Amino acid sequence: MSAESDPSRGEVLEAPTLVELLRARGHGPFTGVPCSFLGPVISCLETEHPQEYVIAANEGEAVALAAGAHLAGRRPVVILQNSGLGNAVNPLTSLCHTLRLPVLLFVTWRGRPGHPDEPQHELMGRITPHTLTAMDIRNEVLPDDPALLAQRLDAAAAHMDATGLPFAFIVPKGAIAPYERPGRATDPATPQLMKRAEAIGHIVSAMDPRTLLVATTGKTARELERDRDRPENLYVVGSMGCASSVALGVASYAPDRPVAVLDGDGAALMRLEAMAAIGRRQDTDLCHVLLDNESYESTGGQPTASAGVDFAGIATACGYRATHDVSDADALCAAVARAQQDGGPQLIRVRIAPGSDPDLGRPALAPPASAARFKEAIAR
Repeated sequence: MSAESDPSRGEVLEAPTLVELLRARGHGPFTGVPCSFLGPVISCLETEHPQEYVIAANEGEAVALAAGAHLAGRRPVVILQNSGLGNAVNPLTSLCHTLRLPVLLFVTWRGRPGHPDEPQHELMGRITPHTLTAMDIRNEVLPDDPALLAQRLDAAAAHMDATGLPFAFIVPKGAIAPYERPGRATDPATPQLMKRAEAIGHIVSAMDPRTLLVATTGKTARELERDRDRPENLYVVGSMGCASSVALGVASYAPDRPVAVLDGDGAALMRLEAMAAIGRRQDTDLCHVLLDNESYESTGGQPTASAGVDFAGIATACGYRATHDVSDADALCAAVARAQQDGGPQLIRVRIAPGSDPDLGRPALAPPASAARFKEAIAR
């Protein structure tokens, strides 16, 4: 049953059913980067089997971690959004294929032909099955019937055992039912943090009006466009983790303009190497603002690994001129003003609360129009 066969999606799978079918066959540990299509599975693992789920910063890391788990005698599972296949191509082809280290993949199908999605998913949605096939990864659409799924899991295991190659289930939208996990307890003595939209408002108010502002993908770009749209804003869609590198490119070749980037904790961790490049460019006036709510909010609020990361220490080690760690509006505004006044690459980590407007819309400006408008703003 290939991904092209498009079986009927008459039912949806419960996340615990899928997890237990996998665990009953000896599969685990589980690792990857969240997608909303598979968010319920990750939430189930975090709640019911936390020792079996490993948070990965990017999809390539997840594949490599799974390869190591296979060498240690486990039957690992990698969870990823199809847009992250690009991050995983190298370890899937030059590691898993070369060393014959089979890993079981669950790849979501954002941008599936005939199913409207965001523009950044259109191309990858069209080529997802072909990309897997081109990498010699047998793939098929995830069945919605538990009995059939059990059979296909056994067939996948037999294929991996016989070939030493990965196997992928492609997961369409709505294939997995929502999973209700217990709410997180809050300490009433804990100071209330700003939400992201509030923090963005303070940042834009405090910065030089001429600042060229690059916003990372997801709700950060959407909230910036909704509340503070301006020609000097670039709304990066997709390409998670690349916004800070885009901003560095702008800052390097538009030296007469202040540049800032609104980054996220999950995005920063996905491309942590970007901080090394930013730190080397002491001649830029790049203000790197990292909005840290310790979660992948756009995919359902699964946790990132940011809580244990010293971003300021990393930035200092990479050569940033200064760092700031703030959690209130006054300190944030002062840090933005100070960073732009003193110049040089500077990091501002803003600790914020998760949560956003449930009615937050999608970007109104098409990505090519956003890029063209931004180019014109730089030229002025």
